[in-house]
Amino acid sequence: MTRLILATRNAAKVIELRAILADAGLTHELVGTDAYPDVPDVKETGVTFAENALLKAHAMARATGLPAIADDSGICVDVLGGAPGIFSARWAGRHGDDQANLDLLLGQLADIAEEHRGAHFACAAALALPDGTERVVEGRLRGVLRYAPVGDGGFGYDPILQPDGEGRTCAELTASEKNAISHRGQAFRGLVSAVRDLID
Repeated sequence: MTRLILATRNAAKVIELRAILADAGLTHELVGTDAYPDVPDVKETGVTFAENALLKAHAMARATGLPAIADDSGICVDVLGGAPGIFSARWAGRHGDDQANLDLLLGQLADIAEEHRGAHFACAAALALPDGTERVVEGRLRGVLRYAPVGDGGFGYDPILQPDGEGRTCAELTASEKNAISHRGQAFRGLVSAVRDLID
């Protein structure tokens, strides 16, 4: 069985990606970056989700000699011109502080009427092989932003995005419900055929 590296140290994301890829029929062994503690973190210096995903995937493929999968994702708010975008994970200044990011974004949008609270989650999923071969697939989940967080599931901005056609936030959906419609689910399901073509 070919091992694939999931280029993230976010344990919740590793669990989510394993479920998405398994549901899509991928049978490879999937491990997170924590399995390779000596590999340094990659600076996300790209200006698009795709560029950042490729930076991480190529770095892991080079460091381990194995195929690597990475993603970059975030929330893009219409009234903010698409921000936070690629800065979503560090919107409040410190990378990965979900609560601070939520609080800052909600504060910035406190006076914005419901009809102007449109937003979408965006994800670019990248596969990189040690020989430099690469593929990228992107996905989107549109919705509206709540005025306060609701729900205990998911992570990141899940508690404030209510997908179009849904009465619950992403954090209120079950894992399987969320994966079926999410930006990350779309992108990674689209990447499965590339994995099969390039690795199998």
